[in-house]
Amino acid sequence: MTRWFEDITVNEPHALGSHTFSEEEMIRFSNKYDNQYYHTDPELAPHSHFGGLIASGWHTACVGHRYMVDFLFEVERQLLDAGEKPGISGPSPGINSMSFTTPVRDGDTVSYEMTITSKRKSASVPGWGLLIVQIKATNQRGELVYTQESAGFSKLRDFKPTLKMRFMEWAIKQPLLRKFLTKR
Repeated sequence: MTRWFEDITVNEPHALGSHTFSEEEMIRFSNKYDNQYYHTDPELAPHSHFGGLIASGWHTACVGHRYMVDFLFEVERQLLDAGEKPGISGPSPGINSMSFTTPVRDGDTVSYEMTITSKRKSASVPGWGLLIVQIKATNQRGELVYTQESAGFSKLRDFKPTLKMRFMEWAIKQPLLRKFLTKR
């Protein structure tokens, strides 16, 4: 999130946006990234166990991720416009789970929602908190089509590094000391 760890509310859903998938777009994406006949061939796809052409799950996930990134940039812009300093998002240590539960078909409109389901201070990375982020996507019939749970780091606003940590941060930036400190 682009909020400081301390300001992030758990279990508050954030609407990310909706996207209508077209056959042309589904085929174009799948030809590049997931070239399987039930994603790319409208003539063969009806003979698959899906009964027709469907979007790649990766396509569904990528659209949701794009909406999430856009949402985070918008939150940052709003904070800056309000004269506040945005928080610092860190890297993601990974995805815990991902499911594609209902196929997305031509003309389906998928709505995405993000919720921070839990947070805690990191035990291994001082000054950072760990967020558990859930993204859910539902089609126009209210059917869940995709869900993902991932982890992400968020900087603690009020963290004060110890003297030892500040020294190590300084020392690692010194070329001769860095060689000594990073040898294992």
